[in-house]
Amino acid sequence: MAQRVTPQACAKLPSARRLRRAAAWIVAAIVALAPAGAAAEVSEAAPRPDDQFDVMNVLAHRGLHDLRDERWNAYGQVTLMGQYKAPFHAPYTNANGSIGSLSPAAEGSFTGTATVYLGARLWPGAEAYFAPEVVAERPLSDLHGLGGAIQNFELQKTGVVTPQIYRSRAYVRQTFGLGGEREERLSDPLSLGTTVDSRRIVVTVGNFSVVDFVDKNTFSGDLRRQFFNMAFLTHAAYDFAADARGYAFGGLVELYLDDWAVRVARMTPPKEPNQLAIDFRIGTYYGDQVEVEHVHRILGKSGAVRLLGYRNRENMGRFDDAVAARRADPGKNAAACTGFSYGSANPGAPDLCWVRRANVKMGVGVNLEQHLTDDLGVFFRGMFSDGQTEVYSYTATDRSLSFGALARGAPWRRPLDLAGVGAGVGWISRDHAEYLGAGGVDGFIGDGHLRQAPEGVIELFYSVNVLSSLWVAADWQHLWNPAFNADRGPVDVFGARIHAEL
Repeated sequence: MAQRVTPQACAKLPSARRLRRAAAWIVAAIVALAPAGAAAEVSEAAPRPDDQFDVMNVLAHRGLHDLRDERWNAYGQVTLMGQYKAPFHAPYTNANGSIGSLSPAAEGSFTGTATVYLGARLWPGAEAYFAPEVVAERPLSDLHGLGGAIQNFELQKTGVVTPQIYRSRAYVRQTFGLGGEREERLSDPLSLGTTVDSRRIVVTVGNFSVVDFVDKNTFSGDLRRQFFNMAFLTHAAYDFAADARGYAFGGLVELYLDDWAVRVARMTPPKEPNQLAIDFRIGTYYGDQVEVEHVHRILGKSGAVRLLGYRNRENMGRFDDAVAARRADPGKNAAACTGFSYGSANPGAPDLCWVRRANVKMGVGVNLEQHLTDDLGVFFRGMFSDGQTEVYSYTATDRSLSFGALARGAPWRRPLDLAGVGAGVGWISRDHAEYLGAGGVDGFIGDGHLRQAPEGVIELFYSVNVLSSLWVAADWQHLWNPAFNADRGPVDVFGARIHAEL
């Protein structure tokens, strides 16, 4: 396996450790010390019950900051999540030297993130955004053994216990008005409050996550306030181009025509699957996506339909090529890899390291959301990807469904509380299953054997608004067939979350 400088190695440097810890404590202190009355000092904008960050815009002081015509804004968040995985049944784990299994023993996991969001107007129609972030984590089983139903969406593929500082976003947006009605655009962490034309073109260029703008869903997407499991962040089968933290460089063009919107984006992939280093040869390797959106009202209640297609061209291996290479030459096995691999010691298994070249992955999905009442909404996502090539940036799922409901607590006089129930199911293709069954490892799954079955999760959570700026949530997840393997599981995960905003 090729040698690489890892974040773990960097974290051993004393100066880096002190810097990261200092930044983490500074951001946490800002949240803890924010005056309790600050929320009362916001400008007298009209109430916005659906704006999740409204009560925490502590910089919008009356007379100093106009939320409806912002020249700048600043937001922050801190999220702490802890989870416990109960022991579960597994007749084998990491068979024959494989390294992709979820441990059947009891385990604990945590993540902690702190983010500062800064936005500024540059000139008419132009805005710049910058968001530094701190993250620390301990995943279950070194992040092995779950396909698309990863129990904590905050987990990153190169994260460590020592807090890591990085730039999550740095980009510029330009809006070109085309007429139509004037619409209020609310202030939030990635948007300046202003008014825009209902018909407009918006161009975004820089460093961001494509799911900041594509495949949005009111009831399943803002997981720091909603569900815990990654199955509800976006389509589990959407292998969107991004580094190991979920961010990339690229460009996005959006066309809004009243109730319709079209989005087209091209983003950079990592140089190696699921790693941090970005491949900037965006004309050679890239991730493209097109989304068409229509917003509507049914019986007076708002909803939306979104159709998404993606096409990635990346330096990745096909499952059938890896199996064929091992059959033709037993020396081309997982234990003998000389290029990038996940470190399997299974000499009888195929490995994608032998067959990586320029390949294409494609998928198409639908995303639905609908208010049933003012305080209750439902969602549905479904995606079909071709399932011929390895996971490059997101999860190992080839086909996925997720659906559920989210409610605010207004009917029981807790209007800022949230409660949700959701289910997510994922499948893999026949070629993918053959590769895993032969002992192969794809990203972070591979038990050494496989009895193919859908992987799924049911999740229930309740989030209590303790203060105007603080929520505490309890969560239960029931997962079955982890890593698409009917021989292992089911698994129960219990969790808690503290989330603060400013």
